Amino acid sequence: MELFPAHITIKGQSEDIKELLQQKPNSEWEQSWLEFLEEWYNTNDYIEVQTSGSTGTPKTISLKKDFVAASALRTIRFFDLQEGDRVLHCLHSRYIAGKLMTVRALIGKLDLQLVDPASDFKNLPDDKPIKFTAMVINQVTKYMALPAQNIDNLLIGGSAIPKPLEEQLQQISTPCYSSYAMTETATHIALQKLNGSDKTGSYQCLDDISVELDERGCIRILMPGLENRAIQTNDLGELGDSHHFKVLGRIDNVIISGGIKFLPEQIEEKLAKEMPLPYAIGSVPDEHLGEKIILLIEGKADDEVKTTIATHCTKLLSKYERPKEIRFIEKLPRTANGKIDRKRLKSTE
Repeated sequence: MELFPAHITIKGQSEDIKELLQQKPNSEWEQSWLEFLEEWYNTNDYIEVQTSGSTGTPKTISLKKDFVAASALRTIRFFDLQEGDRVLHCLHSRYIAGKLMTVRALIGKLDLQLVDPASDFKNLPDDKPIKFTAMVINQVTKYMALPAQNIDNLLIGGSAIPKPLEEQLQQISTPCYSSYAMTETATHIALQKLNGSDKTGSYQCLDDISVELDERGCIRILMPGLENRAIQTNDLGELGDSHHFKVLGRIDNVIISGGIKFLPEQIEEKLAKEMPLPYAIGSVPDEHLGEKIILLIEGKADDEVKTTIATHCTKLLSKYERPKEIRFIEKLPRTANGKIDRKRLKSTE
């Protein structure tokens, strides 16, 4: 595996790395890509990346370049990518997922198709298939709107996949995967097939990676290159075996109401099919229950919508899961990658 080849293939053309690094970018996203390329080829044996902030304050961490390359190679092997295969890079290179697209292209000698992350994908080349790409939710929605799909493998990350979108994925032939990933592991360590006859209900670990549960029932990731070969998460999990698992929710989001533990993520998933507006499950202190479950709706207060939502809750949720109160909020707090910011949500409840 060559970590620092002298050339990279972009849109079918072999480009000299040194010459690329002399170019002046035309846009912010191109500048970000070139800045990462320069960082990959500098004399340090590590890159610096910023965590997403979805589980706390964003912070800058260092990842060894050989550790990052090993992650890229796992993806290449999983999707059987071959030299010259076309891959689409449509993620911002500020984040680890975007950085990994470039690393995969370098070490796999792949044909990198660079496009603006804000692209509508209408001008993608169609002379041969795109063998692989990674997208976030809003990009997948744009891709689904195209009259025809030309991607062989689509990896979806950044945030939980809404149920309505997951149902739409069943109508296309493109194999789609959800990722279990974090910055500290140089993006995904496990994938779940979302559509097709071989879709799965759990995540499958990639090469050399396994998981276990700690005494709280939270997932611990075991993989080469980590300090002590392990990283502890606060994600509550359910194991099929050491290589297959489900994610139930985060332990720090648990709501204890009337002595019963509830995971907001699980309640939100049950409501996903029939909610007309963006929403989140939260809680507020209650003198009788300890905490009471509430439902926060993004939008203007509307009695008719409130009645419709209450009906959905009665139909889709068990007695004790049903919110004791429905509140409207102008904007649900979100992290940079679109996830509900549970920490900030608490301050709005």
